[in-house]
Amino acid sequence: QVQLVESGGGLVQPGGSLRLSCAASGDIFRITVMGWYRQAPGKQRDMVASITTWLSTNTADSVKGRFTISRDNAKNTVYLQMNSLKPEDTAVYYCTVPSFDSWGQGTQVIVSS
Repeated sequence: QVQLVESGGGLVQPGGSLRLSCAASGDIFRITVMGWYRQAPGKQRDMVASITTWLSTNTADSVKGRFTISRDNAKNTVYLQMNSLKPEDTAVYYCTVPSFDSWGQGTQVIVSS
């Protein structure tokens, strides 16, 4: 079992930045891939970015060049740096460990003037 706790969401103006954090606990030594998904109202949950233990990353085309995923293995924490935010980035962002089908509680990001 892996437990995930996200933080860092909030309200930001278009063009602004936010950094999300996700701390993992539990069976952390078996974690390989960690990732971020997001779900806007009335839409499906979509992958934003993922990162392996060896720091290989995969980023959705919709956020490439604006969002950066990183990971601190010593702290069992994954981050999502979001720059140049747009209103269409508004969503609840979820941290996940796919191999455990573990999800965080979600953190709301609202991009609005």
